[in-house]
Amino acid sequence: MSCRDIIARRLLASGVQPKNLRPFPPRFIASPLSCRRRSLHSTSVRQTDGVFRGLTDTRLPMPWIEAWRLQQQQGNSATRDEPQPKERDLTPKKMSDSYHRVVLPLGRDPWLSDTYINSSGHIRLGTIFMDLDALSGIIVYKHTGPGVTTVTAALDRITIAHPLTEICDLEYSGQVTYASGRSSVEITCKVARAREEGEPSKPEDVLLTCTFTMVALDPVTKKPVHVPRLLWSTPEEEEIFQAGEAKALAKKKLLKTSLLETEPNDAESALIHKIWLRQLAYHDPNNSLRQPNNVIAMSKTQISTASIMQPQYRNRHQTMIFGGFHLKQTFELAFCCAASFAHARPTFVSADPCTFRNPVPVGSVLYLTATVVYTDPPVLEEDGSEPSPAAATRLHVRVDSKVRDVEHGNAKSTGQFNYTFLVPRSVKVLPHTYQEYMMYIDARRRVQQGDDQDRRRHVDPQQRLRYDENANLTE
Repeated sequence: MSCRDIIARRLLASGVQPKNLRPFPPRFIASPLSCRRRSLHSTSVRQTDGVFRGLTDTRLPMPWIEAWRLQQQQGNSATRDEPQPKERDLTPKKMSDSYHRVVLPLGRDPWLSDTYINSSGHIRLGTIFMDLDALSGIIVYKHTGPGVTTVTAALDRITIAHPLTEICDLEYSGQVTYASGRSSVEITCKVARAREEGEPSKPEDVLLTCTFTMVALDPVTKKPVHVPRLLWSTPEEEEIFQAGEAKALAKKKLLKTSLLETEPNDAESALIHKIWLRQLAYHDPNNSLRQPNNVIAMSKTQISTASIMQPQYRNRHQTMIFGGFHLKQTFELAFCCAASFAHARPTFVSADPCTFRNPVPVGSVLYLTATVVYTDPPVLEEDGSEPSPAAATRLHVRVDSKVRDVEHGNAKSTGQFNYTFLVPRSVKVLPHTYQEYMMYIDARRRVQQGDDQDRRRHVDPQQRLRYDENANLTE
């Protein structure tokens, strides 16, 4: 039966009359087998929408309808039965045991541009972030082995090391860089210009590096379980391991200084008062000072989205949304918020550390709200003076994420995501309420901490304030 006969039968079954169907010339007639196999492009179907096909592991996937039926039967998350060892192997592993490398043939396969290149010809960083989360899932599974469920718990700061100025093949690579033997595992991933197999990338080839923290859970109880401890075999690996250990301790220390735990310090309190006085002066009829056109109230910068989570974006555990997709959604909303605020095309500078607080179930409604919470140069400096005019502005965008079920019962926060962009305009944000001032101070701290990290890595923070219209990574 030809494809046309199949189409005609479907039309008749649906009640539509195929009045104008004429026979195809013989050269266009295909067998049913070829109809089923026909593909509109050379890139194969992905297991998770938008993730590169090379970033799938060896575990068998499950169709959504099967996962849904299991969920109805079990009343909780559905997982395909995997061979469960009677006792998990917790033998310490080397860093090289988890190393994984995948080449994204972006320069050779033009069909990949549908997913990775935007309308202006720039590489979509949000899709790269989604791929990196998938890569970290493969790497952590190599380290933990079967019998555990792994979830993305946190992501460290991301900065662009060397911007790309042309479309080329990219190399994704990574390995476990810290695991104390408890439930959490640190995975460091790298994106670089692709070179031949076995040929190491040069420092100038590296686009970005990032670190994911994954947590191992018992598949049934969902409680944290121990994982194999990581071993190092060279001085370089020992240095990497100790850096991971230091970062873990620094995160715990940083939580104690959060604005949720302590009030602003004296200098921050004084700055809040100075900005508040400036805000009053703008609206005082007896004061000649007026709010400049490039100073915008923080409340007017907000944009929000609400979307229902569909099965094609689920993770390996079948009924929860893939963390990389969640990250991509927050990044692209932050980009839109920055563009709307500045009326200019933003260039990505950095993503601050973030924590995934709660999972996002398939079928739930994800709410995202993006706000420009800080600008550099700011409205006022710490001493109360106005900053010097600048040709470009660094924008800090905060995205708050929460999830509800379709019935809109309880809402749960799924995380706070912070991104910094550069725009070729002089614009400033002005907080008004106490909550907005706290968001402003929190973002200011993040920017200062990021600049301190750059200095320790011998990177000039002012270099990031130079707008480069040829950088090929903006969205």
